[in-house]
This record gives sequence, structure tokens and C-alpha cells, in this order.
Amino acid sequence: MKFLFKIFFLLFIIFGIFFGESKANDIQYLASPWVQQFTKSTYKAGNQNWGLSVDQNGLIYAANSDGLLEYDGAYWNLYPHPNKGIVRVAQVHPDGKIYTGGQSEFGYWLKNNNGRLTYHSISKRLLKDLNDEIWKIIIQDHRIIFQSFSTIYIYENDKIKTITEDGEPFLFAFQANKRIFVEKIPSGLHELKNNKLIPVSGKEQLKGHNILSILPFDAASFLIGTAKGGLFLMSKSGEITPWKNDINEELKNVQINNGIKLLNHYYVFGTILNGIYILDENGSFVQHINKSVGLQNNTVLSLTVDKQSNIWSGLDNGIDRIAINADLYYYSDNSGKLGTIYSAKIYQGYLYLGTNQGLFYTSWNPNKKYQPIDFKMIHGSQGQVWNLEVINNVLVCGHNTGTFQIQGTAMSLLSPKTGGWVIKLLSPHAPYVLQGNYTGVSLFKSLPNALTYQTQYPNFRSGVQLLETQSKNSVWAAGYNELNLLKFSDDYSVIKQIKPYAQKNGLPKSGYLGVYKLAAINVFTTDSGLYVYDELIDKFTPYHQLNNKLGTFSKANKIIPAGNNSYWFINKTRIALVDLLQGGQIRVDSIKLASLEDNMMKYYENISALNPNQYLISIDNGFSLLNLGRDNFKPTDVPAPLIRNIRSLFSTDSIDFNNDKEIVEIKYKNNSIQVSYALPYYTETAVQYQFKLTNTQEEWSDWSKLPYKEFTNLAVGQYIFTIRAKLPNGFITKETKVEIEILPPWYRTWYAYLGYLILLVLAIKEVRKWYNKKLIKHEKQVKKAYLLKQEELLKQEAIRAQQHLIEIKNKQLEQELYNKNRELTNATMNIVQKNELLNALNHELLQLKDENGNKLQPEQLQKVAKILKNAYEDNMDWHLFEQSFNETHENFFKKLKHQFPELMPNDLKLCAYLRLNMSSKEIASLLNITTRGVEIRRYRLRKKLNITTEQNLTDFLMNIS
Repeated sequence: MKFLFKIFFLLFIIFGIFFGESKANDIQYLASPWVQQFTKSTYKAGNQNWGLSVDQNGLIYAANSDGLLEYDGAYWNLYPHPNKGIVRVAQVHPDGKIYTGGQSEFGYWLKNNNGRLTYHSISKRLLKDLNDEIWKIIIQDHRIIFQSFSTIYIYENDKIKTITEDGEPFLFAFQANKRIFVEKIPSGLHELKNNKLIPVSGKEQLKGHNILSILPFDAASFLIGTAKGGLFLMSKSGEITPWKNDINEELKNVQINNGIKLLNHYYVFGTILNGIYILDENGSFVQHINKSVGLQNNTVLSLTVDKQSNIWSGLDNGIDRIAINADLYYYSDNSGKLGTIYSAKIYQGYLYLGTNQGLFYTSWNPNKKYQPIDFKMIHGSQGQVWNLEVINNVLVCGHNTGTFQIQGTAMSLLSPKTGGWVIKLLSPHAPYVLQGNYTGVSLFKSLPNALTYQTQYPNFRSGVQLLETQSKNSVWAAGYNELNLLKFSDDYSVIKQIKPYAQKNGLPKSGYLGVYKLAAINVFTTDSGLYVYDELIDKFTPYHQLNNKLGTFSKANKIIPAGNNSYWFINKTRIALVDLLQGGQIRVDSIKLASLEDNMMKYYENISALNPNQYLISIDNGFSLLNLGRDNFKPTDVPAPLIRNIRSLFSTDSIDFNNDKEIVEIKYKNNSIQVSYALPYYTETAVQYQFKLTNTQEEWSDWSKLPYKEFTNLAVGQYIFTIRAKLPNGFITKETKVEIEILPPWYRTWYAYLGYLILLVLAIKEVRKWYNKKLIKHEKQVKKAYLLKQEELLKQEAIRAQQHLIEIKNKQLEQELYNKNRELTNATMNIVQKNELLNALNHELLQLKDENGNKLQPEQLQKVAKILKNAYEDNMDWHLFEQSFNETHENFFKKLKHQFPELMPNDLKLCAYLRLNMSSKEIASLLNITTRGVEIRRYRLRKKLNITTEQNLTDFLMNIS
């Protein structure tokens, strides 16, 4: 029994080492961590960042050449030093003060009512003159130590004590395990005790090496980093010896400049010449981070670590955050040597990568934490590698030119069939192995530590990229949007039946078709969702049970096993880890690899398991390594969001705000505001925020990456603004609240209302006075209006009387005119009758006969005829007619003659008769002419009056006035 226990224990240890499972707080040693770069154009300050420090909320402070920089995860703020000098060092005190030092100045910064930092000088207040440049600040309990090359200033109880050593300048001061050390040049290392410098006993070992870092190694010993001599250990007694480690000689050449301790058992050293080196407590080399893997600059001026164990590096040009404790690391193929990776495998001491350029390998020792990666191509493997698979302890490479067995750094041909996309052992209890390739399916036979090619099935020639068993002797073959069910003989020597499946069998029209084994069920991927095959009805149906829970990942184009009933679902470079839980429940994590989205080759995405907890993920420029065995996330380390600023949108007026204020009062004229917030928790993908504002928005908003929210035209009243954040892993932070009060405008304040009351009283008094004046004035106006009205009535009565008289006169005139017209008409008719009578007499006279019956001779009638003629030609009647006509028709003849001077007397007569509307017969009688003559005269008159034939002559004459 004990023997079996020992065997089990030994196997457990071996497998634990082989699989390389990482513990929490272990740094990965293959590939490099992600480096987030903050360039000077990002933080808008100087190149050089001399010191770094982190406050209790997680805010980052940098001593920059242009001043003090502050970063909260969303915003960079620069606070120039009042004396415009360089800030060399910054240290955050637990009470919130940020102590800084620089050229001829040291002091601290505190937030004002607006949430902005303001500087308070200590040196100017307590020292007469300061010509030093401060390079180090040490916070120790209740005292602050400022160190320059010539003096140590100890600030305590608002007083300053100084320590100077004539002729021996100081290099740098350090604090480790609550002890303070200072190097003097040339006498060496000293310890500050009771405000005195005491030499360290073993300091001779460090002489001439220039100490740049002292870190706690354990509770009583120290790790010392030097510029020229590498690393040393100092014991509790002060004995100093060189520290044996993997890279001490290299560190001597790159010049250590600073150092920090990380995760309790790692040591991080920034150098002048080659970036950052990380060692563990055993002296093993763990990581090297320099410009070739993402650092902006190889000269590291300062280092610090935040609560998440991110390394912050202040560089000679920029600031970088190194996600050293992250689950995802990167290997960048900047030279393009590897190409695009399609498959990866660890096998017998090597890590193999199959790429579009060939098969590469590098040594792999599972017992060694850190090992350099140096990929080399296996000779003869040039070209596209599609697949790497271990079949019964045989590494098989599916290549564009055939299928090969890989042994160490050599390869041997197994099959000449081109394009080995997929190879699968059908059962662990049977030796049959099928391979899908460009031209169909090949059969291999698995032997102990060997694999032999058997045949290529001649009756099936479609390209096959995926294979999955359906039942005994039945295998699904998918490729190029084609799906077939192949039925084999018992010994797999022949394909007995090939049955294609398409839309008629229930499959949707899709741009791709795939088949994958998911918890012992064959699942078919389409761009319409997942489908399953019902063997009883020989049809495909949608896999609603899973589709409804997967969201967009139901349209995954690839599914890769992740062990323990977990699977990688890939939807066109978007990746989710899906855990199939008990009771039909699932858990979908689409955040873990969100940073790799759109950074993979579409439809050829690859995730290869290197061990149960470590995965190699192919990306566009190399690969990423994901370690699932780590659990570094601590919810207690996640702060609540900080409300950074509240400002007016349309005014330059400042709003008093800091996070300690209970109520933020805002003037009404500034009631359109922007609230800025941030979460000082640093991740590779952006943090999202959610807010609500009571009285306007009681429900939570949608999640957004914007670190601010604007509100316009807020009404007078009190509001509570609440903000929370969500990390990429889905964790939701605690809420932060601030009460905001929009003050009433000045015209709605109590003193305004008092003024309104006074004005109202005065106004009532003035109104009464005005009313009385107006009443008196109104009475006068009424009386005056009455008199005017009476006068107007009298005038109107007189006008009416006058109008009545005029009417009477007009009637009289009309009657007179009527009478005259009647008389004129009668006179005219008399003339007509007279002329008719004369015409009758003249006619009868001509008809007279003598006694013999003969007509009388003209000479007999001459006397009578003359009398008749004289009667015709008598103008007396005409003159009388003319006189009467002019009186009646207002000098008609004068007006007519004036307008038409060419009219003759006979024309005037005709015009007069026509105006009286007499007929042609009557006119002929008056003029003693024929009716035809009248018509001729009318025609001539028209021409003289210049009127057309369409115009009525009588109407024309009637209208002359």
C-alpha cells in the first residue's frame, strides 16, 4: 500500500511539473507581458519621468520634467511646478499628500475645493535658501526625509533638521524593512539611525560600485543592486556577498538604475541600457522586458507597482504599464520569421509551431521556469503546415506536400497525399486513423510508436477539413461548404456508402459547414446557428437548447475543446470560453480573450493546448499564451469609481468639488454640467461605466466606455449621481455617489423674495397714487368728452339740416331739369310735327290739279313753295332748341366743339338729336332729309369722332360730359 502511495505521489509530482501549472502570483516565463504605452503626446508633458508613486485609490503620480503628472485610468493631468523647474521625485503619503522634490524646492501637493492639486512649499517656508536638487524622498512614520547630493533634510513636526557631510557627497538614500540606508562617496554604505549616519560593516564589498537599489530580501536581509557590480546580498549582521543568479554578469553590463520587489518573491530591476529584468527569489531569470517586446525606451528612470501588481516604468521617453500579473502574454514575430501559426504542440522536449511558412521548433524543458525562445525551421518543412497531432505517441504533421512523422528536429514522409487538414484516431481501442486532405480521405494504421499509411479511398474525392465519428463505421466529413456521411466496412478498407447532406435534409443555406464533438454530441456549425442530426428521421434540426443561451456565439465557425467540459467557441475572430455545467446550464466568458478580437486570421483561428491550463493562441503577428491556472483577481483590490470632476458645460466658472464634499452646490446658470469619472484599476481592455441620476433617470443607464456624462438644463433641486464600473471579467464594482444641488437662480433666493416684497409694497403705494391721479384725469376727460360729444351732435344736426336743404334743392333742380327736358322734347316733337306738316302740304301742293284735271305748273305754285321753303329754312326753331339743349345738357355743344373742332353745325345738330336718343326717321324729319341721308351723316360723324363701328355712337355721345 505504501509502495502504491509513493508511486501515485511521484506521478503527481511529475505531471505537475510537466504541465507547468502556474500558481496565483506566479509570473509567466514564456513570451512577454502586455505593455501599455503612454507617450508624451498622450500625457502631454515632458519626455523624462524621474519618479513614480501610487496613492491609496490607485492613482498614479509621476515626477516629470514638466511638473507632476496624475493618472486615474481615464485622464492624465499635468500640474506644473510653481517655480517651473523639473520634478525629480514624487512620493504619496498615506494621508493623501503628494511630496515632491526637484530643483531648489521641495514640498507637497493637496487637493483644493475644485479637486485640483495645489502646491505647498516646505523649503521656502522653513529654509532661507535652497540650492540643492532633491532626488529621493523617504516617508517614515511621522517624518519625511528629502535627500540631495549634498544634504539630507529631515522634516518632522513642521521643523527641518539637516545632515551634511563635507567633502563626501551622498549618492542615494533607500528604505527597506523600515531601515534607511545612504551611500556616501567614497566612504560607502551607511545607515541612518537617530539622525546620524552609521557605517555598515561590510561596505567595503560595495566600494566603487554605486548603489542604485536596496530591497528587502527577507525579514532581516537585503538585496543590493549596483551600477557596476551587479547584485549583492547583505545579511542581518551587515555581511555583504555577491548574489549568485542567472544574469548577474549581464546586469553588470547594462547598469542597474533602480529596483522594486514584486509579489513578495520577485525582484524587478530597471536598467540604463536594456530595459527591465525580473528574477525570482532563487536568482532564476524570469522575464526580460525591453524595447523589442514593447517598452518605449530601454532607459528606465523609475519603477513602482500598483495594487494589481502591474509594473509602472518611468522612462527616459514615456511611461509604460507592464501587465506582469496578467493571464495573457505575447510573443511578437516582428521579423516575420514564423508567419501565420496554424497549429502548435509540445512533444518530447520541443515546442513545435506549424505555420504557413513551415514547421518550427524550439527546445522546451518543463522543469525550467524560464527558457529562451529560439525558433528554427525543420529542414525540408518549407510550405504550409495545416495540422499537428499526436496519435499514440507519434507526432504527425499535415503539410501542403503530404503527411510527415516528426522526430526531434527531423521529419519523415508518411503519405504523399497533399494537404493533410485533419487526422483523427477513431477509437482508442482500434488502430484505424482517418485523415482528411485536399483530395479526400486517407487511411492510416496506428502501431506502437508508429503510424503507417494504408490507402486513399478512390470513390471519394472531395476535400475534407473536419472529421467526426457518428456511429460504428460511420464518419462525418466536412469541407468546402460540403457535408457527407461516410459509411465504412468493418475493417475500414473501403467506403461502402457516401451520403451527401444539404438544405433538403434540414441544413440552412450557409457560407460554412463544420462538425465538432460537444459533450459526446455532434454539433454542426452554420452561419444560422448550431444544428444537430436526428438519426431516426435522417434530418438536421436547430440546436435551440444551446443556441438560445450562446447569443452571437451560436454562429461560431469553429469549436475547440478546452478540457473539463469546456470549449472555445470562435465566431470570426471573437472568442468565448463556454463551460457546459450541470442541469443544462452554461457559462459564457467572452471577455477573457476580448483583446485578441480582429487580431486573428478569419476562419483559420487556432487555439492549441500546451498543457491543461496553458493555451497558445495564434494572432496576426506571432502568438499569445493564456494561462487559465491562475486566479489573481481579488475583488477587494478593486476600488469604487472616482468622480474626478464636475464642470459647467457653457461657463468657465469653477464648481467647488472634491470627493470629500457631502453636497456639491451648483449655481443655476451652470445647470448644464459634465461629470467626469474614472476607475483606477488597469486592464488591457476598457472598463465600462453605468450611472443613474435621481429625479431624471431612476434606472441604470446602458454600459458605456465613456468616462464622463453630460446633463443639460437641470431643474432646481437635489440629485444623487451614482456611478459604478464593470471590469472586462464581468465584475461590477461598488457604487460611488455624490449629491448635487442645483441652486435656484438669484431671482428665486430668499433675499430676492424679500426684495420682491418691498418692491410690491412700494408698487402698491405708487399704484394707488397713480390710480387717484388717473381717476381725476379720467373725470376731466369724461367731462371734456361729454362737451365735445354735445358739440359734435350739434354739428351733425346742422350738417343733416344742410344736407336736407341740398336734397330739396337737388330735387327742385331735378324737377326743373325734367321739366326742361320735357319742354325740349315737346319742342323737338313740335318741330318734327311742323316739318312733317310742311312736307305733307308740299306733297299735297304738288298733287293739286286744275279744273281740267291737269297738274299745276311750278310757276303757278312758286309763291306757295317759297313760303314753305322759308318755313323749312327758318332757324329760329333751331336757336331756341340749341339754347334749351345747352341749358339742359351743360353746354354740350361747347364741350363737343372743344374736343372735336372740325365738327360742322349740321354735325352738331345730328349729335344733339342722337344724344336725345331720337330715331333716324325723326332726325330725317328735323333735318328735312331722307333716312338714307341720316345714315350717311351718321357714318361721316363716326369718322370725325374717330370711333369704330363696334362702338355705339349714341352711347358715346351720351357719355360726353
